[in-house]
Amino acid sequence: MSTIDIYKLGTVPYGKALRYQENLLTRRIAEEIQDSLILLEHPPTITTGRKGNSENLLVRKQYLEKHGISFIHASRGGDITFHGPGQIVGYPILNLKNHGMDIRRHLRNIEEVVIQTLEDFHIEGRRVDGVTGVWVKRSKIASIGIAIRKWVTYHGFALNVSTNLNYFDLILSCGITDVKITSIGNWLGDKENIKIDTVAGSLIKNFMGVFGFKNFTLKNEKDIN
Repeated sequence: MSTIDIYKLGTVPYGKALRYQENLLTRRIAEEIQDSLILLEHPPTITTGRKGNSENLLVRKQYLEKHGISFIHASRGGDITFHGPGQIVGYPILNLKNHGMDIRRHLRNIEEVVIQTLEDFHIEGRRVDGVTGVWVKRSKIASIGIAIRKWVTYHGFALNVSTNLNYFDLILSCGITDVKITSIGNWLGDKENIKIDTVAGSLIKNFMGVFGFKNFTLKNEKDIN
């Protein structure tokens, strides 16, 4: 459990990223590989979870098609959310048999990773009782939605770094009325100089600390197939 594989994949379409997750998930269940964390960005994509409410999409699907925004029903938990450029999406492929076999603890650990990462940028993140994710004061900055198969996790979290927040006007984010969305760059008033790679480095460090990994091996797409 001391080493984790890290995949930094750049921009990957949602469907392709899901296939990568499924591949690693199957191999992790079979104990052919060790725990992994995928970090990437998606092209503009709206996803809704297993119990998502279609009414939380505030525009017609024809509008999404016209503006090049994909719409996908995902196998994760949670409701509707947006993924796009300037947002780090993390997909942990972890065997929870080695991490307490506690789904709530896993969710709280992911929140803690994000909170510690925000601290690295002098932002105070917090939890909100009764819902999953991370907020900065009253604005949501990270969403979390996971799935588990045979105690191995997939799907994960999305942290807004320099995301175009106008996309969130198209949805009732996470099904929460009047939720405000922010990003690291927006909160700091420095959208141009907050780099994805810098935030990714912080996420990796904090993920390893929270989940108890001592080392990591950097992987790429060819290592998935």
